[in-house]
Amino acid sequence: MSTHLRTFSSRIGIACSSLLKGGGMKTLRLRSGCSQIRNFAKVSALSLTSKKRKGKKITMVTAYDYPSAVHVARAGIDLVLVGDSVAMVELGHETTQRMSVETMIHHCESVKRGLEFANSGSMLVGDMPFGTYEFEDTDVALRNAYRFVKEGGCDAVKLEGGSMARAKTARKIVDGGVAVMGHVGLTPQAISVIGGFRAQGRTAVRARALLDEALRLQDAGCFSVVLECVPANVAAAITETLEIPTIGIGAGGGTSGQVLVFHDMLGMLSHPHHEQFVPKFCKKYAQVGHAIQEGLQEFKSDVESGTFPGEDYSPYLMSEGEKEAFDVLLEEDAVERKRKHEMAAEKLSQADEYEALQLYGSNDEK
Repeated sequence: MSTHLRTFSSRIGIACSSLLKGGGMKTLRLRSGCSQIRNFAKVSALSLTSKKRKGKKITMVTAYDYPSAVHVARAGIDLVLVGDSVAMVELGHETTQRMSVETMIHHCESVKRGLEFANSGSMLVGDMPFGTYEFEDTDVALRNAYRFVKEGGCDAVKLEGGSMARAKTARKIVDGGVAVMGHVGLTPQAISVIGGFRAQGRTAVRARALLDEALRLQDAGCFSVVLECVPANVAAAITETLEIPTIGIGAGGGTSGQVLVFHDMLGMLSHPHHEQFVPKFCKKYAQVGHAIQEGLQEFKSDVESGTFPGEDYSPYLMSEGEKEAFDVLLEEDAVERKRKHEMAAEKLSQADEYEALQLYGSNDEK
């Protein structure tokens, strides 16, 4: 390396050290050091609209926790949505309707910390759950939206539906200073009304109604609209009509951007012998579930065979002197401990006999 290059590298190293200590630049905290410093531009409503006008596609991923958020942020995804679909994907509910504001904020906080750790410029959007914004008194919705921003750390909130009442609510929240993302097409919170998870806008009349809903949300001040499970030509027509970006999920390639759920797109629930249900529109970019199963099964095998942890993973040692002292302490009450051990073993043996005789019934009984 030349003298000039060494001098330059030295100066860069000093500058990195100074920035890290003084906080003059956001840094990506990776172990490889200053070479990984990044300064992400913060994604905003204006930058997303600019992307649409320039014909650049927008990326959004739905994530629910800290580690997922770190992965998404490091990939440079534009928006991260903390969806109320966490009810189904992570909490095992059949619909999204069981979610509360408190639970959603809990997940938003976790994702926010992940984005901060990665020094991400991603925009964080929180799904307002069922029963938190539908009231005629729009002050209720505004108060809950403020909680997402102040407590959850969100940059924006998302509402489902494009009715006049929903547009009124969106306008109230926007006027209150909180950015709003709209959502039309399949609206899972309204599953009781629409009769299940069904594609929407498949008739000309309903397709036109979706366009009107999207326009209504734009007029209410929404900075973007999610189009879920609608025909590609309908989504393309809506996207062309609106000035604000559209984010598609199961809506073809004519939208301004695309969103998928972290777990779905990475095959988190995939298994070598069966496939968990994944929506038809979701492309799997990995089969993480297979690797997870292999890891868990290997762990089980290693534990049962006594291979794990072994000496390699038992790093905490006593000096020989302390070992001897410990052995002396054990000898002091060895007889009493043996007596108690035999008593406990006898009780457990009796319990095993009761179980063997099935005195309490059997799970196999019909």
